[in-house]
Parts: sequence; structure tokens; C-alpha cells
Amino acid sequence: MTTATATSTGRVVGPVRAALLVVEAMWTWYRRNWRATVVSSIVQPVLFLLALGFGFGSQVQPTEATGGLAYVVYLAPALLVATSVQIASFESTYPILSAFKWQQTYFAIAASPITPAQILGGQLTWLAIRLAGSGAAYLLVAAVLGALTGPGVVLTLLVAVLTGMAFAAPVAAYSATLESEGQQFSAIFRFIVMPMTLFAGAFFPVEQLPAWLRPIAWFTPVWHGTELGRDAAFGTLSWWPALGHLTFLVVLFLLGARLAARNFRRRLSS
Repeated sequence: MTTATATSTGRVVGPVRAALLVVEAMWTWYRRNWRATVVSSIVQPVLFLLALGFGFGSQVQPTEATGGLAYVVYLAPALLVATSVQIASFESTYPILSAFKWQQTYFAIAASPITPAQILGGQLTWLAIRLAGSGAAYLLVAAVLGALTGPGVVLTLLVAVLTGMAFAAPVAAYSATLESEGQQFSAIFRFIVMPMTLFAGAFFPVEQLPAWLRPIAWFTPVWHGTELGRDAAFGTLSWWPALGHLTFLVVLFLLGARLAARNFRRRLSS
């Protein structure tokens, strides 16, 4: 992903410039169609915060399980992380396949000096920007509603973006291998994303789960992101647990990105 490529006029396009050109193309489309994403990216998590945080949460007393905090405060940073993963799961499935099969956007870009790895770099960079923008809008609304505790939520936003990217990279690698969506994407949403959202610590501590189910939650990016995001928001970060969560998320992202780069190269070279 670090190799520069030469244009037909002899000018060299560096990897950063190439990725930014891909981002620019995606932004050109998004600024005309952003309204289609508002519900899933901002309105939906805010509704969850209102319904579960203020509605259901009004019946939940602050306990040791919530760190002595009101339930809406306990929920807000975790909901940011879970929403980031949900957005990332969609953006790394249908749009990836569409750019290969239906719109064939990637093939058009690959006809230029931009390499498949740089196309992937631009795609992932754009997704990170999308996650950061949606997350910032959610935090602004949550702050107005009084669901945040302090400036630590800025770190939570970074954690949410990393968590979303850690899930998106391997899913993008898988999407790049498909010729048709079939039931594969539905299976990802139903049997991976939804269970992670419900049972990986976003709405209640995983200690409340049966003992045999807890290790499964520990191996999900949502659990690591939720734990790290809450600690950042509440100012309770501890060095070794934080390092462990970060390592899991970064390694998952790097492995997924490496595999995705290989699959993009194979698909666009065939």
C-alpha cells in the first residue's frame, strides 16, 4: 500500500494522494445523497438512547453494575461503539460488492494509475471519516440530552471509529470475494452484528451472561470497544486492560486490511 504509481504523463501519485483521490470521489457522491444515511447513522442511535436510556433506564437504579451511574450515562458511550460497528458492517458489505459487480466503480478507478491496495486505502479512509462524522453528531445530541459525563467522550469517539474499522476490514475482505450477495450479508447482520450488539456488553455487563457464553463475548470487537470506550468516557482507564483492548482491535484491523488488500488485488486483476 506504500508504492507510488506513475501517471501516463510521468507524474508520480503517492499512496496518500491516491487514497485521497478515492475519498474525494466518494465524498462527491455522498454530499448529494447524505440524507439517505441520516436515519441509520444518527436518528436510530438517538432513538435507542431515548427509549432505553431515558425510558427503560428510568426503571434501573444506579448500581455496581452501572458503575454507580444513571443507566443513560452508562449506555451512551457503549451505544456509540455499537452503532459504529453497525454502520461499518453495512458500508463494508453492499457498497463493496456493488463497486465490484454492479456499478464497477473499482474497475474504473483501477484503470487509472491507482492500485487496488490504494483503492482499499481510500475506501477504508472514507469509512473512518463517515464513522467519525456520525459519531460526533450522536455525541452532540447526547450532550444536549445530558447523557454524557465529560470530555473523555472525545476518546470514546476515537475508540468507536477504531472498533468499527476493526470489524469493517475483515468484512470488506470477505465482500471482495463474492460474486452475488445471496444470503451471506443477511447472515452477517443476523448472526454476527445483532448478537454482538445485544450480548457483548453494550446494554448490560457480560458478567450477567451465563459463564459458558462470556468467552464468546470477549472475542468480539464490540466488547473490547465498549469496555475501552466506557473507561475513556468515565475517566477510569487502566494501563494494562486498555492496552489489551487496543491490541485486539488494532490487530484485527491490520489482519483484515491485509487480507482485503490481497482480495482487492486478485479481484481487480482478473
